[in-house]
Amino acid sequence: MRFAIALLVVLAIASIIGTVLKQQEPYPNYVAQFGPFWAEIFHSLGLYNVYSSWWFSAILLFLVVSLSLCLWRNGPHMIAEMRSWKDRVQENSLRAFGHRANFEGAHAPAETAARLQRLIKASGYRYKVKQNDGGLLIAAKRGALSKLGYIFAHLAIVVICIGGLLDSNLPVRLQMWLFDKSPLQGNAVIAEIAPKHRLSTSNPSFRGYAWVPEGQHVSTAILNQVDGTLIQDLPFTLQLNQFIVEYYSTGMPKRFVSDIVVLDKTSQQPIAARIEVNKPFIYRGIAIYQSSFEDGGSSVQFTAYPMVGSKVRSFPLKGHINSSLSLTSDGATLELTDFRAINVENIADADGKADVRGVTRRSLKEAFDERLGSGAKTSKPQTLRNIGPSVQYKIRDTTGQAREFNHYMLPLEIDGEWVFLAGMRENPQQPFRYLRIPADTEHTVKTWMQLRAALQNPLLRIAAAKRFAARLAQPGTPLQLQLERSAARVLGLFAGDQALAQAIQNDGADTAGGFAALAKFIESSVPKAEQAKAVELLLRTLEGAFWDLWQIVRERAGLIPNVENAANGRFVQSAINALSDSFFYRAPVFLQLDSFNEVKASVFQVTRSPGKKIVYFGSLLLVLGVFAMFYVRERRVWFWLKESEHDAGTTVLMAMSAARRTLDFENEFVQLRHQVGRTLNIPDTL
Repeated sequence: MRFAIALLVVLAIASIIGTVLKQQEPYPNYVAQFGPFWAEIFHSLGLYNVYSSWWFSAILLFLVVSLSLCLWRNGPHMIAEMRSWKDRVQENSLRAFGHRANFEGAHAPAETAARLQRLIKASGYRYKVKQNDGGLLIAAKRGALSKLGYIFAHLAIVVICIGGLLDSNLPVRLQMWLFDKSPLQGNAVIAEIAPKHRLSTSNPSFRGYAWVPEGQHVSTAILNQVDGTLIQDLPFTLQLNQFIVEYYSTGMPKRFVSDIVVLDKTSQQPIAARIEVNKPFIYRGIAIYQSSFEDGGSSVQFTAYPMVGSKVRSFPLKGHINSSLSLTSDGATLELTDFRAINVENIADADGKADVRGVTRRSLKEAFDERLGSGAKTSKPQTLRNIGPSVQYKIRDTTGQAREFNHYMLPLEIDGEWVFLAGMRENPQQPFRYLRIPADTEHTVKTWMQLRAALQNPLLRIAAAKRFAARLAQPGTPLQLQLERSAARVLGLFAGDQALAQAIQNDGADTAGGFAALAKFIESSVPKAEQAKAVELLLRTLEGAFWDLWQIVRERAGLIPNVENAANGRFVQSAINALSDSFFYRAPVFLQLDSFNEVKASVFQVTRSPGKKIVYFGSLLLVLGVFAMFYVRERRVWFWLKESEHDAGTTVLMAMSAARRTLDFENEFVQLRHQVGRTLNIPDTL
């Protein structure tokens, strides 16, 4: 019993985990939520698919077998004892009972027996009269059905476990073992998938997912397995006519509804239905739940800006989500993976600091910390806000390596400044790190892109260095020449010269420019005691020369020079920060989302759960069993009657027992003893 209770506790804890923790999610989602260490531990324990894990099914099977054997062995004895009157008891045995009483009545034995029968019947007892040698025995019992409580409680656990096994992954596993079914690894067209990867419509139990874009239909569901997926054929076709979603004022989804049509493959009769969260549609024993919603192949239009070299000319790009297209002449491909029209994000997270690769000394890192601008997380409180549409895509090179990007369409105001957020991560286990590109006066990235290209142009860097030196020193003086050389070198170090393309292609290579390049230069050429002073000098030189580079860009575009004010000064600082972080971005182009045509898709959970009703029945048995065990008390009463030896009266020996001796039983015995005395018109004696 202790072992069985321990197993039930394990099942209860596992069920809580399976309810709280979302099951059968992609593994990278758990890595992002728990981190690599705990995600791997939870994965080894099978917590991401609790109800289909081998140990969960093993516990259910063990309980079914163990409790079934227990019922087989003890159930008949309990039923026999429940039906037994225990009328073979003798007078000496009754006198050994702890709860007994003796009465000397003046009535004849027949009259006394009649009075006692009327009393115990009125008290709710059933009785049996038996003539024994030397006396008359009245055996009565009440609450004998309490024995059914033990049987119902044990049987209920067996029934519930059987229902759990039917709704677990065990039926699918059995088909894989017995009928040579195997999961499909990789992607394939549904119609071309071999029968060994498909389950028939007669599959007794399954739980899968169906992804249906608006205006399209499916007739299969996807069953996720540890080592791949199985295709479950459905006896009907599921078509999504319209998906409706409502939002709160914060942008969080408030209600989403799917208007569907179910077309039976046999009768060809269409049935229209509406599905909401917690309001499924059930057809032919298959329940269709609204699980979530995703993009269904929206069309998106981009403006692509080069991120390598001194070219600034952009070009348009179009595509559809869940499709790929050629991106560059060297064979890189663009894979559009997701689009979201509404994004509710924690704005406080977008105000973090970037990692400074290549800076190894804490003093230099602290000196540059305030000037770096990626979107790493901080300890600031959450500020939830809808920040507009976003698109997610991958850029895959010729070697098959891919980096994932997440770009927002609209600029976002952070600390009083409008910036575009461009996220990048090298693998799905990492969170996105965001590049913050300052928006110009027209709320575009064009100005920053022009500055990026100009920084990669050696001639423009030299021209900006000359202007910077001319502003600060007399023409032709040694100071002017020194400032010009210093500014040109600082701009060259910050730009990374021609090594930028190699740094982008070489995964894991040290950054070729930005603040990290300046930090390396200071560490290698400036004494440690003078490094702090050199940092400030280089940063002032960089900002001043970059200002002149901006003026050259504006002149080449036919614009008037900028006025030196706080707003323009802040734009220069933000542009420099973003340029430094862009060396970690490592993409050949930057894709700015211009417009889109959204197509929604519903994700339905399609289940056939024959064990659900069995579990409900087992739960009913469990309630009845617990009620019978705790609230139905079995009591037995015996009366031994024989003629008195001294007169014509009757001697009555009363004995009483119960399965559990409680205070209520003690009070009931005393009360019944007094009632017997009043019935016989005599006092009782112990």
